[in-house]
Amino acid sequence: MARNAKIALLLMFVVITAFGSMQTKVDRIVVLKKEHKLILLSGDQILKTYSVALGSGGLAPKRRQGDDRTPEGLYKIDYRNPASRFHLALHISYPDETDRELARKRGVSPGGDIMIHGLGSEFRSLGTKQYLYDWTAGCIAVTDSEIEEIWRLVPDQTPVDIRP
Repeated sequence: MARNAKIALLLMFVVITAFGSMQTKVDRIVVLKKEHKLILLSGDQILKTYSVALGSGGLAPKRRQGDDRTPEGLYKIDYRNPASRFHLALHISYPDETDRELARKRGVSPGGDIMIHGLGSEFRSLGTKQYLYDWTAGCIAVTDSEIEEIWRLVPDQTPVDIRP
């Protein structure tokens, strides 16, 4: 009987732990460009960390359309693309008013369509090694299975802090 009670307690612990982790809400995304990391946070608690590929234009901040750089700043997830050629994509609200003003002063377009996305069929062969070099046009790329997980965990309007 004691063995059955221990098994029952263990099962209850597993169920409660699993249920609790499903209830944890991602309330912020932090991207560390130099470290090539995307971090999902709930408050100050790190829920998950992913290795990412960034824009092929280098680690400097995005300044204009076509520079193939990933922007830096505070943004939010403002819509989803379930039909992305990169499997699934979460759109980041770049450019904001500051980005548009800086681009206007330079006489250039700030660009746009910055996403957190998967690999899609075109880059699927890279698999988990996709983060070893920066290949996007300024987006933040993870594997297809990782974007599926991020898609489920991250609500619309979640803040995205992209740091150098």
